[in-house]
Amino acid sequence: MERTGTTRRRVLMVTGAAAAGTLPGCAGGAETAAASRAKAEAATRRRLAAASGALRDRYDATIARHPGLSERLGALRASVAEHVTALGGPSGGSPAPARPAAAAPVPVPADERAALAALAQAERGTADRHTAALETAEPELARLLASLAAAGAAHAYLLTHRDSG
Repeated sequence: MERTGTTRRRVLMVTGAAAAGTLPGCAGGAETAAASRAKAEAATRRRLAAASGALRDRYDATIARHPGLSERLGALRASVAEHVTALGGPSGGSPAPARPAAAAPVPVPADERAALAALAQAERGTADRHTAALETAEPELARLLASLAAAGAAHAYLLTHRDSG
């Protein structure tokens, strides 16, 4: 006599097949979440690299307008160029690269003190952007952003407090 109806073997096979069918869906969701996080991080890096690049351009414009500040600003400008590179943006290359013709000129005050104050304000603004991005950044990027924000605050201090030596 043949058994009719549901057997344990049949129940186990159907349950196993159903479970196997849902596993790829779970993995796909994890991959999608990871891809979404990576995409968001890349966008954050691009945005902050652009902000640091604009700051680097401001250094270039200030040095061009006030060549006497070149020595004082050179190391700070080089540091900002490294920030751009660390965020994945285009490197700063030479100590004072030529600005592309298509880029709008950065306004620089005629007075050196005012130019330094404007540069310090730009440093603070960029540091504030890095600090604000900490809230949503993944740990590795957050550590980088914290370092860049601290460097920006130090740059702003150095720009506004003339060393006595």
